[in-house]
Amino acid sequence: MIAVLDYGAGNLQSVVKAFRFIGREPVITSDPEKLAEASAAVLPGVGAFGDAMGCLRRSGLMRPVLEYIDSGRPFLGICLGLQMLFEESEEAPGVPGLGVLKGRIRRIPDAPGLKIPHIGWNSLDLADRGGLFQGLEEHPYAYFVHSYYLQAEDRGVVTATARYGVTIDASVRRGNLFATQFHPEKSGRAGLQMLRNFAARIGEEDSPCMQNGSSPV
Repeated sequence: MIAVLDYGAGNLQSVVKAFRFIGREPVITSDPEKLAEASAAVLPGVGAFGDAMGCLRRSGLMRPVLEYIDSGRPFLGICLGLQMLFEESEEAPGVPGLGVLKGRIRRIPDAPGLKIPHIGWNSLDLADRGGLFQGLEEHPYAYFVHSYYLQAEDRGVVTATARYGVTIDASVRRGNLFATQFHPEKSGRAGLQMLRNFAARIGEEDSPCMQNGSSPV
């Protein structure tokens, strides 16, 4: 069972729809017990860093999320869900992140001709052709919606970067912990393949759903 975490600051339905399209049946939950039983978990996120961390804290899921990550089972952070895994963000000075990985979230600097927030498609430069990116072309395109970006302290966890005025650490991995600044659920065929690669790390099979037809994103 894939748990999609509902803590009050996530774009849940597009994530659920994408997993269903690839033949997995995720469960939206805010229940720590259901998270503890899950074979894989997804932390989506939209909005502001400080608000999202507040929502996660009030939901009672902060400690269960940290315990789940420590368990070594597959875990995927998406967009703000990536940023929350790190120590702090310029968007919310003084608000600590989960601190699972070391690094800082910075604002994309203003530059002539550069629109912020960064909304749209960007090619990725892959540092790791395994994990989420197994079977993808060398520079797949992914869909971004963000004004802040990751600067990871440990370069060894960075699996993909993108350029938008600055170099964005667009994807990270540590063992079975994965996170992307972009939205795989909105990134067409390449994004669906990333979700398949993530789901393939689960030992048990979920209920089959639609596997053929048009992309939902």
